[in-house]
Amino acid sequence: MTKAIEKDSQQFYSRLTKVLSRIHQAKNFSDAYPLVEKTLLALFNAQRITVYQRNRLSKDIVSRFKTGDDLTEIRVPITASSIAGYVALSKNAVSIADVRDSAELTKIHPSLSFNDSFEKQIEFTSKSMLVLPILYNDVLLGVLQIINRKDGKSFSAVDLKRGKQFAELLGQKFRYDFGCTEGPYEYLIEQGWLDENTFKQLQEKSDSRTPLSRLLRDHAKITNSQLGQSLECFYQVPFVAYNPEKYFLHPLCEKVNKAYLKNSNLVLLSNQSDDAVIVLIDDPNDSKRILEINNVIGNHESQVCVGMLDDIHQYLGYSAGVQSDGANLNSLLDELEDGQELDIQETSEDYDEVSEEDSTVVKLVNRILLDAKRLRASDIHVEPGKGSTSTAVRMRIDGVCQEIIQIPATHSKATISRIKIMSRLDIAEKRLPQDGKFAVRLQGQPLEVRVATIPTVNGEGVVMRLLQSGEPVSFEQLNFSKRNYDGVTELLQHPHGIMLVVGPTGSGKTTTLHALLATLNTPERKIWTAEDPVEITQPGLQQVQIQPKTGFTFSAALRAFLRADPDVILIGEMRDQETAHSAVEASLTGHLVLSTLHTNSAPETITRLLDLGIDPISFSDALLGVLAQRLVRTLCPSCKKTYLASADEIALLQRRYGEHSAELNLGEKVKLYKAVGCEECNHTGYRGRTGIHELLISTPAMREKIYQGATVSEIRAQAEVDGMRSLMQDGIEKVLKGDIDFEQLRRVTAE
Repeated sequence: MTKAIEKDSQQFYSRLTKVLSRIHQAKNFSDAYPLVEKTLLALFNAQRITVYQRNRLSKDIVSRFKTGDDLTEIRVPITASSIAGYVALSKNAVSIADVRDSAELTKIHPSLSFNDSFEKQIEFTSKSMLVLPILYNDVLLGVLQIINRKDGKSFSAVDLKRGKQFAELLGQKFRYDFGCTEGPYEYLIEQGWLDENTFKQLQEKSDSRTPLSRLLRDHAKITNSQLGQSLECFYQVPFVAYNPEKYFLHPLCEKVNKAYLKNSNLVLLSNQSDDAVIVLIDDPNDSKRILEINNVIGNHESQVCVGMLDDIHQYLGYSAGVQSDGANLNSLLDELEDGQELDIQETSEDYDEVSEEDSTVVKLVNRILLDAKRLRASDIHVEPGKGSTSTAVRMRIDGVCQEIIQIPATHSKATISRIKIMSRLDIAEKRLPQDGKFAVRLQGQPLEVRVATIPTVNGEGVVMRLLQSGEPVSFEQLNFSKRNYDGVTELLQHPHGIMLVVGPTGSGKTTTLHALLATLNTPERKIWTAEDPVEITQPGLQQVQIQPKTGFTFSAALRAFLRADPDVILIGEMRDQETAHSAVEASLTGHLVLSTLHTNSAPETITRLLDLGIDPISFSDALLGVLAQRLVRTLCPSCKKTYLASADEIALLQRRYGEHSAELNLGEKVKLYKAVGCEECNHTGYRGRTGIHELLISTPAMREKIYQGATVSEIRAQAEVDGMRSLMQDGIEKVLKGDIDFEQLRRVTAE
């Protein structure tokens, strides 16, 4: 059997070599195609082959070469609505058993469908397809479509592999037919407009905040027209420069977070002479970004174009290197004295003249902190740039990073030193990471901040975490589903045992734990907590700050608590075997123990703790339940809009929910909600976050699984039998409830 496969493979490559030889001997592919068509059909045992090519100035791909004379030409838009269009858009090869099977197409992409209008005019019916992108240097040049195996079977994995190899070699031929260059700026060198040594020097000095295109214009005197021609030759799409008289923001931009567009280096434009959406992007080869924005474009006709980063930002209302949002911060930046014109060879060592005690620097840091509090940011990231490049300040708002301002290089070091002074860190130590914290009151607002500095190749980076000090949220505000609400309520009634709240960093575990403690915090209960740091305080709790440097660890605190007559113990995190073992022992001796763990799901938590070396029998007896959670951006209540779900969307929800989808009670008309954007949510469509949860309850059957050392999949299967619903399922219930949309749910779940 193996010898037969090897012989077949050798025969294939022998015939393929002959085909390729004919292709390369021809002046162009048009001359070669008639000679190779029959051979290709035989190689893939197929009925038909269609080769689409991309026209640089067109919005679609066109069938230049195909089997049969039924139709002179087929034009397919580069969108996810058709098979060839999706392959062109995503640059992913697909093998489809039945093009009329909507379920199979939806698995590839929710918008995908088969257009049989072409076949109604001819005597041919498509069934199986092998569709592959024709690429060179990751640039789309066309699409190869192989239709129907003659034996009626589906195309195999071997066919797919061979098809990819042929498409790759075909791309090399198309490269010469299209006049493609090897890089975005190679055409400049070929035309003699740019010296190669100068190009290499400028390329070394470029970075994410000082793009190469800007350096070429400013220091090599390359014109916009020359840059445009070079980018077109490489990317094979039209170039669009900044021309506000001809191009303007498309209304669809209002549905997208402006910061997302800026960070993604793309913008949606309209042209007065055309209704199509122009997707202007700095790298048309990035199919991931293009697929993401295609979800916003939907059924609108669109065309991908290449633009320079500065021009894209200018369409969005930003000038080069300066953020236009945050008027308060920019008014302070205006106070910074104008520096001299900087030469690109200067380094960051030239900017030590500004003091950290300078009044403008002090005001700037205070304003950053105030605006972070006002914008409900959880973190502030101060990221130094290379050399003369500005320092970026980004804030994580509702879980998403947004750039707020750029601090000029002249004041970058002084700003970072000011933060270190406030945190009582060593400002002279710049080679090692440091941790600190500070508490301030700005305009009557108390603010507690944890600070971490990390040396980078461009200087010290700073991350400031704004601690959520104050009262705990109520149990009802956790937004549990009825199933999880009842389950957690029942678990909290147990006098002893372990309950864990798990999830990644920043998933709201501490908030949830304190909401649970608030329900247990009664005069008849003695509650001790060990936390690092103590973020939320409650009257009636005895709260302890962990100090690892002095040896006061979680395990040490837990041992001390057991001598202090507790009823309920909260351990901030079970980081090691000693802490986990002590927590199990505490729960078995009559205490209710609450703690957290960094795991991705409830079933994984059990195997993770067993891997730490905990005795399975003791742990299974102690465990009450595991609550896994994620935080998801919620739709802005002021502007979210209802709409009737399509049949495809309903099918998608049912498929993702799984075998219990009947619980959703979906009828023919299902009302969903989508983001719009208003002043309240800063035109993002989202405001605040809520939790999605999965609750694993320890039942007798589950304890038996733990005894036996079951795998994660076995534990998950048993938990589902016991009534657990996954994060995805809980999220879908909140989608139908109108709290979130499905797009945000997919960002935090891996299912």
